[in-house]
Amino acid sequence: MTTVLKLGGSLITEKDRAETLDGAALAAAADAIADCDDDLALVHGAGSFGHHYADRHDVSVTSGTTDAGNALEIHGSMTTLNRFVLSRLHERDVSALPVHPLSAGARDADAALDLSVASVRTMLGEGFLPVSHGDVIAHEGQGATIVSGDEVVVRFAEGLDADRVGLCSTVDGVYGADGEVIDRIDDFDAVASALGGSDATDVTGGMAGKVRNLLELDAPAFVFGADDLSTFLSGGEPGTRID
Repeated sequence: MTTVLKLGGSLITEKDRAETLDGAALAAAADAIADCDDDLALVHGAGSFGHHYADRHDVSVTSGTTDAGNALEIHGSMTTLNRFVLSRLHERDVSALPVHPLSAGARDADAALDLSVASVRTMLGEGFLPVSHGDVIAHEGQGATIVSGDEVVVRFAEGLDADRVGLCSTVDGVYGADGEVIDRIDDFDAVASALGGSDATDVTGGMAGKVRNLLELDAPAFVFGADDLSTFLSGGEPGTRID
């Protein structure tokens, strides 16, 4: 079984405080991942290690920068967070290796994303756990724009023919207009009015963007909270199912 898992940036960082790690949450997630027996590809969000810099430089998935220093500041912040994630996994004897989108893909003039999963597939075959993240990425005619962790999840899921996809965050699922977790989503328009953005700085679309991306997949996807991570990794279906 091949699983693609995203750890939300708001889960593993203090998203409203620049470059502040939520060490306890990351440690708990690493514990759950260490117990997983599936072929697992991991992606993490930017949280306070990327979004604040992207916002400072007015860089998003549609607005780019041609200043290499600005792009490097965003990328460098993300690789710092990536090293924290890798470190926590290695402490638990998980054979994790980094995958940086900046060096693995690009957008064309129409903003279509080309992100190779060849290295990810080979890592899995060799017993490694690939760990990728939201990042800046070269964009024809725009310099460099943001590729969100959710986009990376979609590309990994498609390229690896994933059986399941999970987004673990600080919420128990996708909430409806009544404040209750929606059990299942198979049509964006049916829930669009209930979906809002992130409370903190987020340049990648908030929950609405996540749902749109996950609906593109053939594999079932689940949005759930940190307390249900072990349940998901053991085959359960917590939170909101999106397919």
